[in-house]
Amino acid sequence: MGCMFSQLAAKFAFFPPSPPTYQIKKRDNGKLTVVSSSSSMPIPVADDTSLDVLLIDTKRGNKIVTFYLKNPYARLTVLYSHGNAADLGQLYDLFVQLKVNLKVNLMGYDYSGYGASTGKPSESNTYADIEAVYQCLQTEYGISQEDLILYGQSVGSGPTLHLAAKLPRLRGVVLHSGILSGLRVLCHVKFTFCLDIYQNINKIPKVKCPVLVIHGTEDDIVNWLHGNGLWKMAREPYDPLWIKGGGHCNLELYPDYIRHVCKFIYEMENITTKIRLKRIRQSLHLPTRSNTSSSVTSDRCCKIKLCQPKCPKCPKPRCSKCCWWPKCSCIWKPSCVDCCWKPKCPKCLLGCSCCCIKCSQWRCCVGTDKGLNGKQEG
Repeated sequence: MGCMFSQLAAKFAFFPPSPPTYQIKKRDNGKLTVVSSSSSMPIPVADDTSLDVLLIDTKRGNKIVTFYLKNPYARLTVLYSHGNAADLGQLYDLFVQLKVNLKVNLMGYDYSGYGASTGKPSESNTYADIEAVYQCLQTEYGISQEDLILYGQSVGSGPTLHLAAKLPRLRGVVLHSGILSGLRVLCHVKFTFCLDIYQNINKIPKVKCPVLVIHGTEDDIVNWLHGNGLWKMAREPYDPLWIKGGGHCNLELYPDYIRHVCKFIYEMENITTKIRLKRIRQSLHLPTRSNTSSSVTSDRCCKIKLCQPKCPKCPKPRCSKCCWWPKCSCIWKPSCVDCCWKPKCPKCLLGCSCCCIKCSQWRCCVGTDKGLNGKQEG
C-alpha cells in the first residue's frame, strides 16, 4: 500500500523535462562536459573553466549529475536543490548569476531521473541524492558543514530540510517557495499522515541554524501559508522575504530577491566564532558559559575554590577580597570537615599571635560553650 501511494505521489510531485535539456559527454582529457540537447537553448559551458561536471554514485545505485561552479572570492558554498519541473541545463544561467552576485561557490545537482541522472524520481531517491552530493563536497572539495548553506526551491525544500536536520553545525538554510508537506499542497489538512511525502513540517524544528524563507504572496501552486508556516516553526528564523505579487517560478526576477539573499549570505559570512561556538554547545546540549559561571560562583568561592559548608548554621565561605580571615597562624582548626570555623577572640581579628583555647571555638561541631574534647571552658 505504501509503495503504491509513493508511486502515485511521485507522478504528482515530479515533472522532469522530457527530453532533458542537456547531455553529458567525455572530453579527450577524461573530464566531463555538457552539451545542449536543443539548439534553441544553448548551454555556454564549453569555455567555462570555473565549472566542474561530475557523476556521483548514490547509495541507492543511481548516478546523478552535478554542476560545481567555483568562485575564487567565495567564503561559503551553496548546495542548491531545484524545483520539480527543471533540470541543470535550464538552471545554468541562474547558477552563474548567483555565483557572481552572492560571491559563493555553488553546487547544483539533478535528482535521480532528471536530466542525465539515472534512476527514477522519488522521495527516497532525492534524500539519497543530496546525501551523496554533500559527501562529494566534503571529500572532493574539502567543504565542511560550517561553511555550507543549503538552498531548496519548491520540492527541493524536502531534501534540503532532510539534510539540514542531520547537520547541527550548518551555516544556514534558504527555503524558496518551500512546502510544509506534499499532501498539504493538494489540500488543506491539519494532520500529518504517515503516507505523506516531504514532511517538512516535522523536520524544520530540528534545524539548528538560521533559516531564510522566501515566498511569493500570489503563489498559486504552493500557497504563501506554506512559507509562513515554515518560518514560524523554525528554531532560528531569519527575516523572511514575502515578495508582493510574486508567483511560484518568478521570484528571481524581483530586485528584492537578490538584495535580500545577498544580505543573508553576508551576515552568515560574518557570524563570529563566539556565536558559532555557542550554537555548537547548544547542539550538543551543553550549558552556556553564563550558566556555567553562575553555577560555579554559587557553589564555590571565586578565589579559593572552597565548597559551601553542608551545615546550615555555618556561614558561607567567601572570596578573600569580600570577607576577613584570621591572621593568627596558631589558631586551631576544627577536625569537622563539613563545617567551617570562625574565631571569636577579638584580638585574632587584629592579627595577634595568641593561641588561647577560646580562639578555637567554632559553631555546630562541639557547641559555642565547649572547647577541646567537649569540655566546658571558663
